[in-house]
Amino acid sequence: MVKIDATYQGQKHCLAVHEPSGSQLETDAPKDNQGLGEKFSPTDLVATALGTCILTTIAIVVERDNIDIKGATISVEKVMGDKPRKIASLKTTIHMPKSIPEDYRRKVEHTANACPVKKSLASDIETPVEIIYDL
Repeated sequence: MVKIDATYQGQKHCLAVHEPSGSQLETDAPKDNQGLGEKFSPTDLVATALGTCILTTIAIVVERDNIDIKGATISVEKVMGDKPRKIASLKTTIHMPKSIPEDYRRKVEHTANACPVKKSLASDIETPVEIIYDL
């Protein structure tokens, strides 16, 4: 179990503290929803969680097979829907080393699509994953 505490600071800003480490992060409502857009919004953090979870999960799997993906990148494009306001899609594009063997890439793709955050998202959120082997 991990506990995260958050405090509302006014002006649509919150301060969250990760209890095990003491790390902090701040959020703000986006400009299109009564905020100033000065920090990550809560839904931005969902997109961030998806991207970092995919990269971390891939790293866990490939490092068992002595494959190094240091320098791999991911970009997550979040699109909001309305009525109700919610995340409509999280499109990810991953850039991986081209040195990853062709016959191993299916394992990487399967791992990307099986990350815990992706599996935790509502089924009506579109979550396409594109992997480009160009680094």
